[in-house]
This record gives sequence, C-alpha cells and structure tokens, in this order.
Amino acid sequence: MIPASYGRLGQLAGRFREQVKARFETLNQRRVFWESVLQGPVAEMIFAGKDRKAEQLLEQALEEGSTGHSDGEVYLVGGGPGDPDLLTFKALRLMQQADVVVYDRLVSRRVLDLCRRDADRVFVGKACNQHVISQEEINALLVRLAKEGKRVLRLKGGDPFIFGRGGEEIGELMAEDIPFQVVPGITSASGCAAYAGIPLTHQNYAQSVRFVTGHMKDGQCDLPWPELVQEHQTLVIYMGLLSLTQICEQLMRHGMSPRMPIALVENGTLPEQRILTGTLADIADQAAVTDFQPPALIIIGKVVALRDRLDWYSQS
Repeated sequence: MIPASYGRLGQLAGRFREQVKARFETLNQRRVFWESVLQGPVAEMIFAGKDRKAEQLLEQALEEGSTGHSDGEVYLVGGGPGDPDLLTFKALRLMQQADVVVYDRLVSRRVLDLCRRDADRVFVGKACNQHVISQEEINALLVRLAKEGKRVLRLKGGDPFIFGRGGEEIGELMAEDIPFQVVPGITSASGCAAYAGIPLTHQNYAQSVRFVTGHMKDGQCDLPWPELVQEHQTLVIYMGLLSLTQICEQLMRHGMSPRMPIALVENGTLPEQRILTGTLADIADQAAVTDFQPPALIIIGKVVALRDRLDWYSQS
C-alpha cells in the first residue's frame, strides 16, 4: 500500500523537522502541516521523481505557513481495460486524492468506484458519432479546473497514449503551463487478449503485432490494407466492430485468407466478458446473430487458434 518512493519523502521530511517545530507552536498545527505535506503537492513531486521541486514546495509552504494546495494539477491516468486489479499503484493513489474526476465511456464502473468518494465527477464520454462534448472542450475543461486550484483526474480507459488522445490533452496543458502527470495503463489490446487466452505474439505464429483503429470517418474505414496483410503478424483493431464487415472484406480483397482466424472480445477482463471466434469469411454473420456490441476488440491472426488450449480465464 506504500508507494516505493515514500522513503525519499521521509528523508525530506526529516531534514525539515526542526524547522517545522520552530515555525508551528502547537502539536496540532504541526500535525496538520505534515498531513498536507504527506498527502499533497510535495509528496506528488517526490513520487514523480522531482525531488528538487518537492523541496522548493516544502520550503515555500513552511515560509507561508500554508498547506500548499493553491496550485491545481492534472493527472492523466490510464484506467486499463476494466478489471480494477489491473490498475497500477500510482493510478490508484492519484484516483483517491483527486478533487475532480473527468472520465470517459470506456472507464468501467468498478474502476470508477475506486476514485475518492467525495470527488466531483464529470462524464465526457464519447460513442460513435455521439460526443457529449468535443475534444477541444475537454482540453479547455481540464485547463479551467486546474486553474481553479483543483487536482484533476483525467481518467481514461486503457492507456492514455494508445488511441486515447492523451497527447492532445497534455499539449494543451503544457501550452497553459499547467502541472500534470501521466500514468500509463494496460491497453485494451494487451489486457483483452490475455484474458481471452490469445498471445499477441508467438514464436511459431506471430513475430510482430500491429495496433490500428477501425473508427469510421464519413462512413468509411480508411486503413492501409496492403500493409495489414502480412505473414506472421497479429492485427489488433480498436473501435472496429461497427465496420467489421468492411474490414473483413478489405483484408480478403487484399490477399488475406478467408480462413484466417479472428476473435471479437466484448467487455474484456470483466466478469461479463464475451468472446466470439471464427474466420474472416464468417465472423460478421456470427457477430450479427450473437448481437455483439461496442466496445469490443478485434484480434486477427493465427494466434487466435491457440485460444482453444490457452483459455485460462473462462475456466478459472
């Protein structure tokens, strides 16, 4: 439960112990001050590896006799594919101290429930052609909340930098000189494939893996099809369920075998996970009959055939 860098925070506090005693007369005043240090921006700088900045903040807080909470900050956190046990320690710690949680549609309810109970929650989720607010408005919201002095948790499903538009958000934060941290998460491709019993790479079947997005623009799924039809490669397609028929047709048209194994993973890593396997030739019809719904991940390659004997999760 204790962050690995807590020792450095203890050493920093030890160096300032006598100064704090001299600055605050009562034991209660000192306790409140140290609580603010151990749970606030000073600690966050230590955990982020910015020891010199942490010391500067502690000196400033001591001089002002304050808790140092005046400056806002944004935490860009990857919430993983859904199972809360897959969160990193750092993600969980920031989730439990944020004042505001800005979250999207792909964050599972079980992950969201681990955020600080009294934090304000702002839903900015997106579905295909159904945006609650635009990306530009999300960027502006993060800036505004941080400038109000709030600790803002930008919680995303999967990993913020893999089809999560995290780069755009921190670009805006940097332009506005807003402090921020980035916490990677397990991306859906890795988490869903593992829980489906499908290794993305395998010595005998796939020596490379490629991630692409199947999100349609103007009704078309525009992908570099010839590049995707490669031997010994696993293809993982995010946000492609609605264009599944077109994806399969294009891959076969560009030379991929109609018998190539393919898997759909719905609600991956969660108890309600569903997996459908088939071939490029028949998977679209199967998906229609079984009523598969987004969000779902598409995995294409010979490694999919290994699922029959590597399916550990559904048997556990």
